[in-house]
Amino acid sequence: MTLEDSGSPRDVVREAHRLVVKVGSSLVTNDGRGLDEDAIAEWARQIAALRGAGKEVVMVSSGAIAEGMKRLGWTRRPHEMHDLQAAAAVGQMGLAQVYESCFRGHHMQTAQVLLTHEDLADRRRYLNARSTMLTLLRLGVVPIINENDTVVTDEIKFGDNDTLGALVANLIEADALVILTDQAGLYTADPRKEPGATLLTQVRAGDPALDHIAGGAGSAIGRGGMITKVQAARRAASSGTHTVVAGGRQPDVLIRLAAGESVGTRFIAAAPRITARKQWLADLLQLRGAVLVDAGASKALAGGSSLLPIGVTAVSGEFERGDVVAVRDTDGREIGRGLSNYSSSETRRIMRRPSAEIESILGFVEEPELIHRDNLVLR
Repeated sequence: MTLEDSGSPRDVVREAHRLVVKVGSSLVTNDGRGLDEDAIAEWARQIAALRGAGKEVVMVSSGAIAEGMKRLGWTRRPHEMHDLQAAAAVGQMGLAQVYESCFRGHHMQTAQVLLTHEDLADRRRYLNARSTMLTLLRLGVVPIINENDTVVTDEIKFGDNDTLGALVANLIEADALVILTDQAGLYTADPRKEPGATLLTQVRAGDPALDHIAGGAGSAIGRGGMITKVQAARRAASSGTHTVVAGGRQPDVLIRLAAGESVGTRFIAAAPRITARKQWLADLLQLRGAVLVDAGASKALAGGSSLLPIGVTAVSGEFERGDVVAVRDTDGREIGRGLSNYSSSETRRIMRRPSAEIESILGFVEEPELIHRDNLVLR
């Protein structure tokens, strides 16, 4: 069985402009002994260096439940949902405080973002989350994301923050996802049980053979294991995002990755990011209505532009923000489909009007585009 990717080695992080960095509970809480402020300060220093090199970085951090357990004096992770939610509520306070303090030392602003699976499954909330995240990045803020364990239920929980990291990477179209863990990467076998196991430096993210060697539970503190990281890499690859799994306690691990050093295991996505994202959007599409556009808008869309309200001449059907609508040319032919930033009633009010007038007409503005080009699939 050949697991190593035979392709040319990829400097996944060095080539990336936008990164999602996920750190696990055992790293953040020093194996459950409480928030490791020194480790968090180190990641803040490294992320500051990456930002100085022109990269955008989003952090996905575990640790709220583990920190809450420590503050409440619990030595074992509870099983009851209400206990987990209580621990998360207590621990989230300390987690946010430490991150804010460590990044402030590098003159960087942070923002706490709590998500559930429903936030990304519902298209309206998906667009809201995406707009907020991209705005924070544009403002130079580092979002610190965690699952909203305080309100999560069995039906909507991500299950582990590896999955959350992959979903966030898809959400913001990240070039790379870096998962920092207490292992050096993915091995041919569990190195804690088989000393002869070797580190895999580069693999194909969708290789089904990886599941067979990545089994096994994570620590007593976290919920994941290497299998969740393999699955997260596969999920991220569905939108063209490459993944690196590396040891979070290695000195300057993020800086070394950004310099092109081979650290940990690289999971290479097969499809280009743009192509994969368009396919991902196409798979979601269920039409709720349609907009008719003029010849100028049709030409602009074909050239890669977003759809602006001024180019819309008519609206059919009833839809809400985040619903999928068809885009039709003057002959009624469907030329594309995409996620609308405005409802059908709002679109009828702002169509044929310039984007600068949206706020005066509606009293608010979600986005200047009716459909952003990143959320549009052309026929």
